[in-house]
Amino acid sequence: MSLRYALLALLTAEPLTGYDAAKRFGGSVGHVWHAPDSQIYPELRRMEKEGLIEGEQVRWGPKSTKTRYSITDSGVLAFREWMDSPLDYAPVRDAAHMRAAYFEWADPDSARDCLRRHIDHYADQIACWTVVRAAIVDATNATIAVRLRKYPAEEHERIVAFKAFAYDGLIARGEVEIEWARKGLALLDKVSPEKG
Repeated sequence: MSLRYALLALLTAEPLTGYDAAKRFGGSVGHVWHAPDSQIYPELRRMEKEGLIEGEQVRWGPKSTKTRYSITDSGVLAFREWMDSPLDYAPVRDAAHMRAAYFEWADPDSARDCLRRHIDHYADQIACWTVVRAAIVDATNATIAVRLRKYPAEEHERIVAFKAFAYDGLIARGEVEIEWARKGLALLDKVSPEKG
């Protein structure tokens, strides 16, 4: 997946300035596709050049303007084509599991610390994802609220259900990672007991 499809997904809800897109990105699609602001702004400009979005200068303060981007018909078509195409899975790059495969080279206490940090990371992620999911379901999430105002009421259940489903997957993945790390701690206790 490229950043452009995540941005097109955001713009299907409403026109946004680059600043607003970057801000909304972190609170919505950013949970499933990370991109720093330094990538978002250039991608918006590329997408505009390609005709996927169009920019309009809007007033920003008393003496300046900002560009507000709207998705074009070509952008909608590109987004639909991407949604209907088979997903290409990227090769796995997983530092935590790579390290775990070679824990025999690590100090057992360092390995334990690594696994505890893994648990803490995913516990924090699950807490965040759970809050976002709840805000999607009760329509207090800003992006969902805008999207629901834009689309007919008969579409609302589907919109909310699919967004919640995505977060269900993230939460389940996080729970599996925590369970895996706990098993790793038990394994370390079995094969590398603490000294003294």
